[in-house]
Amino acid sequence: IEGLNLKVEHLSQDINHLQKLFREENDINDGIRLEVSRLTSENLVIPDLKQQVSELENQKLDLENRLQEQTEKLKGKVPLWSPDLEEKLDMKDRIIKKLEDQIKTLTKTIEKAEAHAPTVPKEYVGMMEYKKEDEERIIQNLILDLKPRGVVVNMIPGLPAHILFMCVRYADYLNDADMLKSFMNVTIDGIKQVVKEHSEDFEMLSFWLSNTYYFLNCLKQYSGEEEFTKLNTPRQNKNCLKHFDLSEYRQILSDLAIRIYHQFIVVMENNIQYMIVPGMLEYESLQGISGLKPTGFRKRSSSIDDTDTYTMTSILQQLSYFYSTMCQNGLDTELLKQAVKQLFYLIGAVTLNSLFLRKDMCSCRKGMQIRCNISYLEEWLKDKNLQSSNAKETLEPLSQAAWLLQVKKITDDDAKEICEHCTSLSTVQIVKILNSYTPIDDFEKRVTPSFVRKVQTMLNNREEVPQLMLDTKYLFQVTFPFTPSPHALELIQVPSSFKLGFLTRV
Repeated sequence: IEGLNLKVEHLSQDINHLQKLFREENDINDGIRLEVSRLTSENLVIPDLKQQVSELENQKLDLENRLQEQTEKLKGKVPLWSPDLEEKLDMKDRIIKKLEDQIKTLTKTIEKAEAHAPTVPKEYVGMMEYKKEDEERIIQNLILDLKPRGVVVNMIPGLPAHILFMCVRYADYLNDADMLKSFMNVTIDGIKQVVKEHSEDFEMLSFWLSNTYYFLNCLKQYSGEEEFTKLNTPRQNKNCLKHFDLSEYRQILSDLAIRIYHQFIVVMENNIQYMIVPGMLEYESLQGISGLKPTGFRKRSSSIDDTDTYTMTSILQQLSYFYSTMCQNGLDTELLKQAVKQLFYLIGAVTLNSLFLRKDMCSCRKGMQIRCNISYLEEWLKDKNLQSSNAKETLEPLSQAAWLLQVKKITDDDAKEICEHCTSLSTVQIVKILNSYTPIDDFEKRVTPSFVRKVQTMLNNREEVPQLMLDTKYLFQVTFPFTPSPHALELIQVPSSFKLGFLTRV
């Protein structure tokens, strides 16, 4: 009986202690909030209420077992029946039953509080937890099967790239070199594969050029290297890689991005090149020019009906399609400018080369038409805020050729002005245009051979390559400027459309 009394007293103390814990838990003071936040940031996310309930259940089970043992022992020590003793035992049983009921009530109360009480908001650290065996599914769903048009609406630019980098951070956090190396390799192979499979798809190439660029920038921004981290927020600097140097992979990704860019340019050029000569040279939009052809030339036959002829509007519409697609896919502004510059160079080079080969296009009126079309292109650049792209400068040779077709070509002063103005044209090109110049009517005189020789003599001192045709395949060197991402990794969420439910955001 004495032992049982001690047990009852011990149980009462336990109940008081548990009630105190419950009251403290109900208050959820700032100290607990800070502790939960700290545990979360260390990836030890164990809800405190669940832990308390688990402890209570264990204590309850332990108490029940000990009570059972004590009762059995006590009964074994009483050889004779005693009404007094039975009454005392009944009383103790009632006390034990009361204590057990209190434990049950307290447990239910805690469970109810856990279910309804507002929990401390989960704090994320900008990583994506995955298993090594999930690599193939990640690449399949996030790279190979992803459709650009389903991604770009209302999402941050380069979202797939950011998710890939969050996986990289997780492997780095685990300090697992094999896991990290494997993930980087399958990611790079996946990008290569999707680009190869869609090598003629402008939208897909634009999308993966953009994401490869963003992935490369993330590897730089969170590398921990001062030149890339100086613009980071304190939180972004906390998210830097801890264990591995991925500079070797940065070089591989940079080379891959250049390859994607070149294929991206080729596809754009293939989609606009056949419009250039009809739109820039052949189509006549200036009022009063239509029907006026240089004397001695018949209209060229064409298998394309007039209603299907490409015009300057066709070129501008194609440029606008390229521009809007690049913007939708989040292509960096500096990369976009370089792409537009390359396209403008092609337009100028193809138009000028065609001009050199067609005497019927070398007239004053055609010079006016070309100048008008160049002004449309310049206006397009201004409208898209791309004046700083240097695209306009690539049209300078064509602009000077259009000017040369319009100016007087008679006196010594005319010859001097031509030499001073046509600095972007070679001597061979200037002479070719002068020799090909054809009056549009009988009242206009041809350029005399003596005038051509005079210009040629004045240009003899120029140091230049005697080149007539421009290289339409020439590519300007592309550069990938480092632009840190403003997006906080811990705030990035994975859309359900990506089918990555097997990843865990941490």
